Amino acid sequence: MARVRTGARAIGAMLAVVLGASLAGCSATGGKRAEDARKAAAGRPAVDTPRWTFAMVTHSGDGDTFWDIVQNGAEQAAAKDNIDFLYAHSDEGKEQAELVDTYIDKNVDGLIVTLAKPDAMKDAVARATKAGIPVITVNSGSAESKVFGALTHIGQDETVAGEAVGDELDKRGRKKALCVLHEQGNVGHEQRCAGAKKTFGGELTNLYVDGTNMPDVQASIEAKLQSDPSVDAVVTLGAPFADAAVQARQGAGSKAEIDTFDLNAKVASALQDGRLGFAVDQQPYLQGYEAVDLLWLHRYNADVLGGGRPVLTGPQIITEKDAAALQDYTERGTR
Repeated sequence: MARVRTGARAIGAMLAVVLGASLAGCSATGGKRAEDARKAAAGRPAVDTPRWTFAMVTHSGDGDTFWDIVQNGAEQAAAKDNIDFLYAHSDEGKEQAELVDTYIDKNVDGLIVTLAKPDAMKDAVARATKAGIPVITVNSGSAESKVFGALTHIGQDETVAGEAVGDELDKRGRKKALCVLHEQGNVGHEQRCAGAKKTFGGELTNLYVDGTNMPDVQASIEAKLQSDPSVDAVVTLGAPFADAAVQARQGAGSKAEIDTFDLNAKVASALQDGRLGFAVDQQPYLQGYEAVDLLWLHRYNADVLGGGRPVLTGPQIITEKDAAALQDYTERGTR
């Protein structure tokens, strides 16, 4: 009997060793996963790659909330990917190119740029690629991106987006529309209005305003609505200008529907209460996030997405029925 008990103890000891080793293996795996989750939750990277530096230079003017959303996406991807992220902007093409040159001189590991004014940016992008810095274009410049030497373009095709607006205006029975351009020389804006004019069965007229002066924007739209009561739709090319158009409609005593490109919390709210008819969402958060992510993938794994064609993030027509589901996302600055 003593021998049996001794044998049982020996077998038990052996099982304990095996089980302990097994549990240790599971604990090590689970512990690593838990640590990765804790790092991600704390805003620290969960990747084990070099601390690269990426810079983004856009054509944004001061106070344009659309670019806050793009920047939010880029910064969150950078935190995940172990990237130092730098951001600068200017709505003047020459100054935007100079900012790119500054980052080239700093020898950043990747560049993200917009090509709203491609002629001003062409040489700067060429200098970056010559220096061995990979470039991704976002938002504007899909036609020029590949020609200029960028890896890929992330955004919406502005002509296609404009065509979607023209189709939507027809569905709503509109007959005469204004397309409000708030930035002189922005080729993407011209493409949007031209696309809308191509598919819209009614009459569409371009209205140029000074986007840096919101009272002027409102006054210009109001004057146009007062002078031509037959205008039954106003399309603005950015979310901040939609509210000015709503105020202009009220001041003019007009019944024109106000529609806009881009989405934010105010636009989502205005869609729900009927002050706006529809919005064209190009998902700016996704543009910033994917640009950083794709640069990281290129540095890490020589990946290129798109096969030489733009990676489209829009257009998506957002109406009253969609807005409520997106309200929380707009309020946190990701839509």
